[in-house]
Parts: sequence; C-alpha cells; structure tokens
Amino acid sequence: MRENRALGERATDTGAGAPGGSGAGRVLVAVYGTFALAAGARAAVQLSTRFSDAPVAYLLSAFAAAVYAVATVGLVGGGRRGRRTALAAITVELVGVLVVGTLSLADPAAFPDETVWSAYGRGYYFVPLVLPVLGLLLLRRRPPAQKSPPPKSPPP
Repeated sequence: MRENRALGERATDTGAGAPGGSGAGRVLVAVYGTFALAAGARAAVQLSTRFSDAPVAYLLSAFAAAVYAVATVGLVGGGRRGRRTALAAITVELVGVLVVGTLSLADPAAFPDETVWSAYGRGYYFVPLVLPVLGLLLLRRRPPAQKSPPPKSPPP
C-alpha cells in the first residue's frame, strides 16, 4: 500500500518491525536464506540424478528448502502478515525436524539416504534442530512500538 506524502518528504516508520530487521534477526535471516539455497540445491541434484534411490528423502529435502524459503520471506517481510507467515513456516519446520528426525532414527531403512532433517539435522551439525527454536524465540519478541508522526503545522 502506498503512502500519501509530499515529494521529498521522509517516509514514516510503520512500526511493523520486521523480525529479521536488525541484530540477531539479520543473522537468522542469513542462515535461513543459506539453508533455503543449500537444501534446494541439494534436493534439485538428488531429484534430477537419483530420484529412484530415495524419493521420500529427496522430496523431504525439497520440502525443507521450501519451508526455509517461506520462513526467510516472512522474517524479512515484517508486519502482521510477515510474522504470521514466518510463525507458520517455522512451526512446520520444527515439527518436520522432530518427526523426520525421530522416524529416521527409529526406522533407518525408510530413509536410505539422508534428508536435511534426518537424525535431527545431524548432517548439518544440528542447525536444523536449533534454527526453529531460535526463530520462534525471535518471533516471540514484541515488535517495536509504532512511532506517531510529528504533528503537522497549520497551513499558512
């Protein structure tokens, strides 16, 4: 939505507060973006060259890449919609890591090749297990208070 403002007038802060807008949030966005690219590239190669070897594992890696991408967009986007998007994606990610991690340890034959989330992300130094926890903690922080615009002076 476009603001109505005079030419050259400074844009006002909406106070939406993108969770990935500063500090730890930026680092988290960078990690999510990196994981989206890494998991996506890995899945693309696996799906195009060895799909018949472990289709479930490779499709799960592609799904993980999509979840990481959606989380990245939500964290960068800010506002109510961005926060909801990030919250949904990160929650799906956490459930996915826990379910796939548990299943891959309980029934290794079902996963002849590893996914990003296999064994709780062991192949990625358990970052896939820690990442959603950090993301949920970041989203739990309240957005910055909305700044009120400076008072307008009466017309001359």
